[in-house]
Amino acid sequence: MFGRIWRYIKAVLGFKLDQIEDPEILLQQAQQEMREAQAKNRERAVQAITQKNNLQNLVDQTEKTIANLQAKAELALKNGDRDLARQLLVEKGQYETTLTSTKASLENVVETTEAIKVAIRREEERIRAKTAQALAMKAQWKQAQIETSINKALDGMTTDGTDAAFERAQSKISNARSESAARTELAKGRLENKIAALDDLGASTAADAELAKMEEKLGLRPASTPATTSTTPGHVTSTSEIDRQLQELEARVGGNGTGPSAS
Repeated sequence: MFGRIWRYIKAVLGFKLDQIEDPEILLQQAQQEMREAQAKNRERAVQAITQKNNLQNLVDQTEKTIANLQAKAELALKNGDRDLARQLLVEKGQYETTLTSTKASLENVVETTEAIKVAIRREEERIRAKTAQALAMKAQWKQAQIETSINKALDGMTTDGTDAAFERAQSKISNARSESAARTELAKGRLENKIAALDDLGASTAADAELAKMEEKLGLRPASTPATTSTTPGHVTSTSEIDRQLQELEARVGGNGTGPSAS
């Protein structure tokens, strides 16, 4: 029971690890991290530009205040109020000190802001390049998956069963053709035997007829009876002629009366 549970846990963990190591998921995570980093950098750039604008406004206001104090000091001095003029100049000096430090800070912020802008542009270019690279890598991964799937399909293909079936079919067809040829040869042999038997029978019948004539000639067989006259006027047929015709008919049909009758 514990072993089955442990195998299940390993299978689940292995599946999760395969998901984590999937190239598409890795690329998506990398792109998401780049977009998040880009958003943070843009926010930093906005803050830096805001600070620069604030410092620029402060410089402008300080310069205006200095110019205003200068004008007031001149006016007080024209009116004979030297103490007021002196006080205004002292205040003007304090603003000038502040203006100097503010301008120094503004210069630093401007340089930083320009550097951030350059970094933002480079980051955008890098993100575009990485996005194109990610698309190419995803296409390569898909292609690799397709090739792997095709190779697995090819590895699983086999022709042993079909070859064996073709061989069995060819063997059966060859046996059938051989059997058909044997039957044809056997049937042809039977027909030739029948024709040979008829030839032998005809030869034997002719030999019997020739032997009968030879016996009559040598007196070993009674001579044929003389011809009788038919009662039908105008038609006379001898008995020997009838016997001869009968012998010839017997020779043609087999001589034993089993053949077909003459029409």
